[in-house]
Amino acid sequence: MVNANTPDIVYTKVDEAPELASASLLPIIQRFAKAAGITVGTKDISLAGRILATFPESLTADQQQSDDLAELGELVKTPEANVIKLPNISASVPQLVAAVTELQSQGFALPDYPETPSTDAEKAVRAKYDTLKGSAVNPVLREGNSDRRAAAAVKNYAQNNPHRMGKWEASSKTRVASMSGSDFFSNEVSATLPKAATAKIVLETANGETVLKEAVSYPAGTVVDATFMSAAALGTFLADEIEKTKAEGTLFSLHMKATMMKVSDPIIFGHAVKAWLAPVFEQFGDKMAEMGVNPNQGMGALLDIVKGDADIMAAIEAVTATRPPMYMVDSDKGITNLHVPSDVIIDASMPALIRAGGKGWGPDGNEGDTNCVIPDDSYAPVYDESVKFFKANGALNPATAGTVQNIGLMAQKAEEYGSHPTTFEMPEAGTVKMILDDGTVLHSHDVEANDIWRSASARQAPIEDWVNLAIARQKATGYRSIFWLDASRAHDAELIAYVKPILEAAGVADKFEIMAPRDATKASLETITKGENSIAITGNVLRDYLTDLFPILELATSAKMLSIVKLMNGGGLFETGAGGSAPKHVQQLQEENHLRWDSLGEFCALGESLQFLADARSNDKARVLGQAVDAATQGILDNNRSPSRKVGEPDNRDSHYWFARYWAEALAAQGDDAELAAEFGPVAKALAEGETAIIAELAAPQGKPADTGGYFHGDAAKLAAVMQPSATLNAIIG
Repeated sequence: MVNANTPDIVYTKVDEAPELASASLLPIIQRFAKAAGITVGTKDISLAGRILATFPESLTADQQQSDDLAELGELVKTPEANVIKLPNISASVPQLVAAVTELQSQGFALPDYPETPSTDAEKAVRAKYDTLKGSAVNPVLREGNSDRRAAAAVKNYAQNNPHRMGKWEASSKTRVASMSGSDFFSNEVSATLPKAATAKIVLETANGETVLKEAVSYPAGTVVDATFMSAAALGTFLADEIEKTKAEGTLFSLHMKATMMKVSDPIIFGHAVKAWLAPVFEQFGDKMAEMGVNPNQGMGALLDIVKGDADIMAAIEAVTATRPPMYMVDSDKGITNLHVPSDVIIDASMPALIRAGGKGWGPDGNEGDTNCVIPDDSYAPVYDESVKFFKANGALNPATAGTVQNIGLMAQKAEEYGSHPTTFEMPEAGTVKMILDDGTVLHSHDVEANDIWRSASARQAPIEDWVNLAIARQKATGYRSIFWLDASRAHDAELIAYVKPILEAAGVADKFEIMAPRDATKASLETITKGENSIAITGNVLRDYLTDLFPILELATSAKMLSIVKLMNGGGLFETGAGGSAPKHVQQLQEENHLRWDSLGEFCALGESLQFLADARSNDKARVLGQAVDAATQGILDNNRSPSRKVGEPDNRDSHYWFARYWAEALAAQGDDAELAAEFGPVAKALAEGETAIIAELAAPQGKPADTGGYFHGDAAKLAAVMQPSATLNAIIG
C-alpha cells in the first residue's frame, strides 16, 4: 500500500541469479540515488518469501513475513508506483517442494506439500501452495500492458559486435510438430460480453453435475474464451511423433511452458512422459502409482522413486533402447528433455535451438537436428515458420539485422491461458458449460475423461489501452506495425473487432497490418533481414514468446531487453528483461564463486525508472541520474565490461564496479547539476585510483565454493560477504 514509508523506487527481492546480483548492485544504486533524495527500498516477491507469507500460522512471531506481493499489487494500481521488477521463479511443483524442504531445514515449521491430499486439512494446505505455483507474481503486478524493445545502446553494441550464429542448412531435418486437430487451437470458442456477468463452470455427466468453478465475474466488454485439448488425440500424436523421430534419425524434444501455464502444461508434459515410457506404464502403471509416481513431475522424479525396483528399471532401460535419442538439458549428467517440466521452457529453448542452426544436444554430447514437438497449434506456427525461413535463407546476421519491438496485451491478467484457475483436467466424460447468471450457456464442449479444458479472458479496458499503446509506439518510431491476430481463430476475431474501430477512429488504420502469427513471423523476419524495424503487437502468450525469440536472434540474449509496463493508473513497472532467473548461474557460483549473470537489464530498467521518476515528481536530479545511468550502460558495452562465463575472468561483481565508476564519472562530468557533479567527482576519482586493488579483491575468492546460506532462502550476511568481497569498493560506496 502507498504510505509515508513507501520508497520512491521499489526494487524487488527475487530468486536465483538476479537475487545474487542484487546483493552487489543494490547498495550501489541506493548510494547514488540518495544523493538525489531518492529512496530505493525492497519488497520480497521471491518464492521463499511468498511461501513464508502464506503460512504465518506455522511460524514463530520473528519468522513471520509480510505479504509483500499483495502490497505491491495495491501499489501498482496507483499513480505513485515505480517498481523495478527482476525475474522471479515461476515455480513448478518440484521447485516448490525443494523450496519448502530447504525452509524446513532452516527451522521454518512449514507443512509438507501434499501431492495427493485426502483430508480437508491437506486440501486446504494444497490450495494455499497452489497459489504459489507458476506465474503467480506477474499477473498481480502487471496492471498495464507491455512495451518491450532492445535498448538503443544494446542494439548498437550487438550490431558492432555480432554474436556467433549456428549455420542453417537447407537440408536440415529439424522441424516443428504440432497437432492437426483436437487441440486448444481447433476447439476454441470466444464471445464478447455485452454486459457485466458472472459465470459458473460446470461438468454435466451421466452421474450428475459437478461445479468446477462457482463464479467468475466479468465486466462488460470482456472477451471470454473456452477450449479443450483431447487427451486421446494428444497421446496418439505423441506416440506418432516418437516413431517419426526415430525414422527421421533426429532428436526428440518437447517444448512447453510448464511454469507460466502451470495447470495445462504440466499435464501435457506428463502425457509425454507416459508416451515415452508407454510399455512401462502398461506393465507397471498401477504399481508406480502406489509408489507415488506422478508423470507430470517428470522423468527425474519418476526415476528417483523407482530406482530400487529392478523390474521397473529393466523395463525402462528396454524401452529407452527402442526410442530415438532425446534432446538433452545436460548430456554429461544424463538429464533429458523429459526430466523436469521446468527445465525446457519453450520461449527460451526454441529460440536457442533456432539460433544454433536448428541443432540440439543429444545424449552422446553432440549436436543434432531435432524434432521440436509443440502439441498445441495455437503458436507453434511461429516457430515452424522461423525454422522454414532460416532453412531457406540462412541464419540471421546480427550485424545488419533490424529489430522487432513488442507491444503486448497483458494487463489485468489478460489471456492467462493454461495458468488461470479456470483450467481443469476432466475427471470423467461429459459436457463442460460456462453458464451466465441469467441462465445463458455462453460456451459448451463435449469432453472425455482426462481432457484438458480451459477458459481465459481479456477485459475491455486493457484491450483498448493495448491498442492505444501500439498507436503511440508506431507514431514515435514510424516502424512497420503488425497486429499478430488470426481472423480465423475465435479469440483473435473478437480482438480484431476491437482493434479496427480504434485504429479507424484515430485515423491510423493505414499504418497497421493485421496478420495471422505464421504470416506475421515471415513478414517480420523479412523486415529485419533487410535491416529494417518492426513492431509486433500481440496477445499475452506471444508477448512472452516473441520477447525471447527476436532478442535471442538479434542480441544473443533476452536478458538485455528494455521492458516497460505503462501501468493503467499512471505508475510505472520496469522489468529487467525476459531472461529468466538462471539457475545454472547459481550452480556455478556455488561451485566456483563466479557469477556470470549480466545485469545489463537492471541497468536499462534503472535508467528508465529514474527518468520516469523525474517526470512524475518533477525531480531534475533524478533526470540527471537517469541520463548518467544511460551513459554508464553505454560504457559497459563499449568497453566490454560485461561478465565472462569462465571462472577466473571478470564476473557480475566486476561489471558492477565498472557500472558504478562510469556512473560516477558521468555525473562528475555533467553540467546540469553542480551539486551532483561536486558529490560524485571524488567518488569517481576514488574508484579510478582504487581500480587495481578492487579488481584484485573481486578476483581473489574465485575458483573456490561459495556459501550463500541457501538456494531459495539465502542468509543475508553470507550473501553480502560473497557478493561484496572488495573492501576498497565497499568503503568508497559506503
